[in-house]
Amino acid sequence: MLPILFFIIAIIYASVGFGGGTSYLALLTIFDVEYLFIPIIGLACNIIVVTGNCFNYIRAGNLNIKFLTPYFLGSIPLAYIGGKFQITKEFFQILLFFCLMISGLLLLLQASQYKLKDQIIKKIPFFLAVIIGAGIGFVSGVVGIGGGIMLSPILYNLKAAQPKQIAIAASLFILINSISGFLGQIQKLDNLLQLQPYFYLLLAVLLGGQLGNFLNIKILKPHILAILTSILVIFVALSLGLKIF
Repeated sequence: MLPILFFIIAIIYASVGFGGGTSYLALLTIFDVEYLFIPIIGLACNIIVVTGNCFNYIRAGNLNIKFLTPYFLGSIPLAYIGGKFQITKEFFQILLFFCLMISGLLLLLQASQYKLKDQIIKKIPFFLAVIIGAGIGFVSGVVGIGGGIMLSPILYNLKAAQPKQIAIAASLFILINSISGFLGQIQKLDNLLQLQPYFYLLLAVLLGGQLGNFLNIKILKPHILAILTSILVIFVALSLGLKIF
């Protein structure tokens, strides 16, 4: 079941520019995978899915490095530190549950913003952007997600940039933080070959991510995709909550 579920999740998340890390982690937790492996698998899947997203967005000319810089300055080192951070299985599951619920609710708020093609932009102070990036980066590194699913709704609701700029910001944020968090997480393992039984999941998200990119570019409207994604996130959160509480 896991490859099929990962394939479906990759389609849905890639269609809105995300990697799917939150839902991968929840499913791996529900299926009782060794909890030290869970963040590593989730981050690896994130990297595969959002690499395609980033390529498409950059090719479309939506990249704004100056806008992204303060968020990266805060997030990259904290994602690495968070990845090395040791937590118990119980705290990991509770933290993941709250990350899912908060992300799902924020995405519902974000969905209404997609309809606004042009909006008044409010410049976020540099220091505040660094703090936002650092907070999300640390939590992302600890749990094993890219953090874009939290950053994107925050930027939308703060009206920090136009929708296209936020989309590429979220994808690049996920990619860079997933790499940083992954490098921290793998230091907890003695041998990466312990993950060999789960390599097939990487192929599933590679195929799903490519299909999701096609849906985003060619077929479905962004606000519909955002609503579908938020419903999926909340559903997975509730399923995880029933397991751990």
